Amino acid sequence: MLLCLDIGNTTVHGGIFDGEDIALHFRRASEPRSSSDELGLFLAGVLRENNFDPSNISHIALCSVVPSLLHSIRNACYKYFEIEPFVLQAGVKTGLKIKYRNPLEVGADRIATAIAASDLHQGENLITVDFGTATTFCAVNSRKEYLGGAILPGIAISMESLEDRTAKLPSVEIVEPAAAIGRSTEESIQAGLFYSQVGTVRELADQFTKEAFKDHPPLLLGTGGYTRLFQDEKLFDHIYPNLVLSGLYLAFHMNQ
Repeated sequence: MLLCLDIGNTTVHGGIFDGEDIALHFRRASEPRSSSDELGLFLAGVLRENNFDPSNISHIALCSVVPSLLHSIRNACYKYFEIEPFVLQAGVKTGLKIKYRNPLEVGADRIATAIAASDLHQGENLITVDFGTATTFCAVNSRKEYLGGAILPGIAISMESLEDRTAKLPSVEIVEPAAAIGRSTEESIQAGLFYSQVGTVRELADQFTKEAFKDHPPLLLGTGGYTRLFQDEKLFDHIYPNLVLSGLYLAFHMNQ
């Protein structure tokens, strides 16, 4: 079995692949100062609690946007699984042509998303939207060229910013609002958080299409922890909550 780990700024998102299928996925908060023992014990524990024997993990693949956690997670893989992990980073095979001015700047999670999306929809122009700590957009054309994208604050960051930078606005539950016009402070914040993301998706998808995909409109794909929040808005052609994990799976096999 293959254990895939997406080390993000807010969460560590993991999944176990038994063949091509995800048999289990899980999350825990990212703590930049976590030790290898903390991470290793968590991984071994979450597997056992879900009736998976850690000794059945034969390979580990990971990507990280938190450099301070990479050393600890590598050591956890050595100590608790006796495995040298595959790390999605510069220099490995991805099947993509990166058109960024500096390819090293592209986050590994964004590359993983693009790998999975272009595998699922071969020969199509694609825009992916990943709702995580940041909301990230990626444009990939039908020739598997990664053209670039856009990055903006995620819905949770936006809420935290309002709470931290204002005197009277409270933290609220992040949910789909009943209406765009809120009738309380809580409802107004929820509406603003939700529809600002919806509007941004529509506007950026339109601009990406004008700039790169005039001749063949792209498919719009949603992924990430908050994607399901927007499923009733009919923003996306397809929603895949675990594109990063699927991309790690594919990248691992490309590099064997």
